[in-house]
Amino acid sequence: MRIFTIGFTKTTAESFFSRLKTPGVSKIIDVRLNNVSQLAGFAKRDDLKYFAKAICGIDYQHLPSLAPTQEMLDAFKKQRGSWADYERKFLDLMASRQVEKMDRERLDGGCLLCSEAKPHHCHRRLVAEYLKEKWSDVEIRHL
Repeated sequence: MRIFTIGFTKTTAESFFSRLKTPGVSKIIDVRLNNVSQLAGFAKRDDLKYFAKAICGIDYQHLPSLAPTQEMLDAFKKQRGSWADYERKFLDLMASRQVEKMDRERLDGGCLLCSEAKPHHCHRRLVAEYLKEKWSDVEIRHL
């Protein structure tokens, strides 16, 4: 099973969609809590759904069950909380939601999308690693 990840900030639309044409990517899985902000540019929900199909021939789905809560985001970003606290709380949230019980087919070949340019301090990486730990046969590739 393969799970890809990608962020849309600090990149051009050309680079973003070119990376999504990677063999094996079958769909974008939007794991953002807020996916309609004007700040999202080409990655606003409805635009992204259209572009993904028109440019890459892939599907789009929004899975807010894989997103942090607004309170978690605010504590980390607005109140400048520590990454360690955010990571612990987010992984606890994934465990309480029992995301590992979701249909694996929904995620196989999917590319987890959020805003962060790099996966290092991003919840999409945490989701992928959490599922790899639970399912063991997951290959993760950051685009």
